[in-house]
Amino acid sequence: MSKPTPVSVRPLGGHLAGTPATAAAPSPRSRRSFKRLNTVVGCLMLGGAGVLMSTSALAQAPTLAATTVLSKLENPWDMAFLADGTMFFTEKCKGLSVRQASGNVVRLLGMKDAQGYASSAGDLFCDGQAGMNGVAVDPNFATNRYIYVYSTSSMSSPATNRVIRLVVSADGTRVSDRKDIVTDIPYKTAASDHPFGGSGAHNGGRIRFNPGDGFLYVTTGDTHNGEVPQSPTRLGGKVLRIDREGAAAPGNNAPQGFDPRIYTYGHRNPQGIAFRPGTNRPYTAENGPWHTDEVTALMPGGNGGWDPRPNRAGRGDCPDRYCGYSPNQMGAMDPKDRSAFMPMTDMKSFPNAMKPAWTNEGLSQGMSSGTFLSGPQWKDWNGKMVVSYMGIGIHGTPVGNRLDILDISADGLSAKRTIVSLPMPAGRFRSVVQGSDGNLYVATDEGEIYKMTPK
Repeated sequence: MSKPTPVSVRPLGGHLAGTPATAAAPSPRSRRSFKRLNTVVGCLMLGGAGVLMSTSALAQAPTLAATTVLSKLENPWDMAFLADGTMFFTEKCKGLSVRQASGNVVRLLGMKDAQGYASSAGDLFCDGQAGMNGVAVDPNFATNRYIYVYSTSSMSSPATNRVIRLVVSADGTRVSDRKDIVTDIPYKTAASDHPFGGSGAHNGGRIRFNPGDGFLYVTTGDTHNGEVPQSPTRLGGKVLRIDREGAAAPGNNAPQGFDPRIYTYGHRNPQGIAFRPGTNRPYTAENGPWHTDEVTALMPGGNGGWDPRPNRAGRGDCPDRYCGYSPNQMGAMDPKDRSAFMPMTDMKSFPNAMKPAWTNEGLSQGMSSGTFLSGPQWKDWNGKMVVSYMGIGIHGTPVGNRLDILDISADGLSAKRTIVSLPMPAGRFRSVVQGSDGNLYVATDEGEIYKMTPK
């Protein structure tokens, strides 16, 4: 772990996403020239596509600077903040730690075989995508000291994913009073005949409190099991909405016969959930199967439209009874043709399914997380959603590890995208969280947590 280190900076639009920034910022003279050009021209014509963009709109987008907050971590997965800047963070195969407001890092709860933690839990383990994933701070932390993590556990057989509540000590150096408030989220226990088919796959794992209703939302993955997403009783491929004790929140509106903790169902592998300022409506960020990453506005009892079961919607048998990558799951194929065969949101089979606001232009590039930016420091991005991509780049698809700003319509049914020009090297962007200081914190699988500051 390292002390904060400055990273080279370029204004928005200075280089392509995915390319490290190396050039110096424009000189004062060049900035004055550009300002005069704005006054004269008034708008820019972008390439041969004939797209007009107002320069006044461009001027309202923030310039970004980046600082390395922590480095040399092991697969940092998520972050959660206190008002004083204290940052709790998880590492998928190690456990829960905290960076105190002073900058000091304390390892709080270690997983099986992890060393150097104040306490440990031998039932918590990592495997593939599974491990210690999401972390959330209770809205009433100041009085109850509660913090929550989503982790894979061997406490039951077969192993499952759990939502675990902990109490943080007054000095912030220990956790205690573990209570597993959800114990039955599926975990993929064995490998299957699919791309990325190892055990632990499609594990979901993001947990967030909605500032509007005060309930905890939990995203879960389909575990490469075709029956799970549309199942009324299995908790995989769902978004759960629960209280502090793990009980179903009122108003989930789950269909008759469904587990009452289910808020939405029919999901593939949502790893992001965020709440829109002003309405607090939840939006998921979800990675797609060789096509169609999606951002979707949720509604209580809604169906995400993902149904990878065989012998449905014109499909026959599929490898290990999961059609999620079919047809031709290991071969090159036009994403549009894949989508027609196995849609992320099957509006034909489920006409009332929740329509996505954003589909990443039909591509799958490993969408992982999302949050809404809030505050005047974000200028034109205030109130817009930022989503992160880990990057895949298979069968000719661009890798696409980047951050996008989504301007989502008021009804949540469409969005316009701006690609963020990165002030730090591109990586496998796993998590984006707005800190209590108003800045954006970004975690990468490579081991960094960056602070991105708007100017």
